[in-house]
Amino acid sequence: MRFYTALATTLLLFGILIISSCSYKQQQVLFQQMPATADTARHAYAAGSGTSDYHIRSQDILQVRNLQNAQYIVDQTPSAVSSAGGNTGGGTIAGTGQTYKVEDDGTVALPLIGHVPVAGLTRAEAAAKIEGLYRKDVLKDPIIDLRIVNLKVTILGEIKAQGNFPLVKDRTSLVEMIGEAGGLTEKADEKTIKIIRGDPSKPEVTTVDLSNLKTLADPRIILQNNDIIYIAQNKRAVKNDQLQNVTTTLSPALIILNTALIIYTLIRR
Repeated sequence: MRFYTALATTLLLFGILIISSCSYKQQQVLFQQMPATADTARHAYAAGSGTSDYHIRSQDILQVRNLQNAQYIVDQTPSAVSSAGGNTGGGTIAGTGQTYKVEDDGTVALPLIGHVPVAGLTRAEAAAKIEGLYRKDVLKDPIIDLRIVNLKVTILGEIKAQGNFPLVKDRTSLVEMIGEAGGLTEKADEKTIKIIRGDPSKPEVTTVDLSNLKTLADPRIILQNNDIIYIAQNKRAVKNDQLQNVTTTLSPALIILNTALIIYTLIRR
């Protein structure tokens, strides 16, 4: 009888331990000072240009505004892209910044100067070209600011907010984008964050260790258009999930067995 009582108690305690072990909360350790690794040194030459060297393509959405327009000072809300994807404004380049789609032929239709070929140009090159055309015949001393508003990255995995996030400036870092998405979850593995970029048929995969302070100076963390950032679970979280699955499977059986042993023990008294 004592044997069965001890067995029932042991099984019950075993079940409690399995369940309680799943409540562990992992905390990340970020930006520690560590010696330089071979991987970081090997890629130190890479240019972290971000989107500054991105070449405009058809279907891109451009926001064009003249910074000399005084209206820009009091109204900084850019207009939305029209449903037709073309010119959303009137006859002048407003300070608030209209949005225009690059057509299939590589041109963008702008007020008063018509179709301007921009495909293949960088953002800075396109801005300089458009500014020159407006200065020549239309506007006095224009200062044209051009942005490509459809550039984005995708964040998946152990992040507070998954999804697509716009690249609003030329050199946006991985750390900035993680902050924009609300930060890592408690299950995230901060040492093996993957950045997937390039041709989908032969993507380049970069593994980033955010526990290393030197990563902040790594040019590879400057994001590019269509980068995919994947944050996997840490080992502790994976083990907890496995234990949770075991617990879910065994808990009903353990409860039934413990109940049966308790009833059997009471009957034998």
